[in-house]
Amino acid sequence: MAQLLMPKATAVWLVENTALSFGQIAEFCGLHSLEVQAIADEEVSIGMRGLDPIGNGQLTQEEIDRCQADTSAKLEIAKPKIPEIENKRKGARYTPVSKRQDRPDGIAWLLKNYPEMTDAQISKLLGTTKPTINSVRDKTHWNSPNIKPRNPSQLGLCGVAELEKAIAIARAKAGTTHSANKSADDVQVEAPVEVTKKEAPLTAENWPTLPKKEEEAEEAPAEEAAAEETATEDAPNDGE
Repeated sequence: MAQLLMPKATAVWLVENTALSFGQIAEFCGLHSLEVQAIADEEVSIGMRGLDPIGNGQLTQEEIDRCQADTSAKLEIAKPKIPEIENKRKGARYTPVSKRQDRPDGIAWLLKNYPEMTDAQISKLLGTTKPTINSVRDKTHWNSPNIKPRNPSQLGLCGVAELEKAIAIARAKAGTTHSANKSADDVQVEAPVEVTKKEAPLTAENWPTLPKKEEEAEEAPAEEAAAEETATEDAPNDGE
């Protein structure tokens, strides 16, 4: 809800230009009804110039007429025609005090599982500093013996979507993909598939090559026997 601009000056204008009750003006302007009555009696805010809420778009004449007709009605501030722009907060992420003691565990988890993430990315994600990250990495942190790597999203240090986005950006910058980090189970499952592809199935096309090898194996002893007979005939006869 939009806040009322210059509530006392607005109350002065409403007292001078409307027939609204002191209670209605006080509730709309965030004042006490006795303070509004003192403004009407010129005991306070003497000489203050009233601020027209209709002119600055915070109230409409129809709303004033509605509340003048019904003293129990409450004035509603007019909605701005131009939507309010939310200022983006800059700087490090705020971490509640109760969660700050878990931050080293989240840093250790990121350093262990995603070494491609830079210190700047970890610092932005968890709202920490580079010296703290280096101390966790080098195990020089004052609480190093008690640091246990834990998922920062489960610790409440960041959201799951924010963590996934930071990991994706880090992998893209480092040139790594999820397929490059396959587990041992994935390799064991894919191994039989590769072997099956290398072994050609027995079909009608490669079947004739098998008898040819057997015929060559059978012809080899016959050729050897013929060579032995030729050598025997050519050998000189000792009896002659």
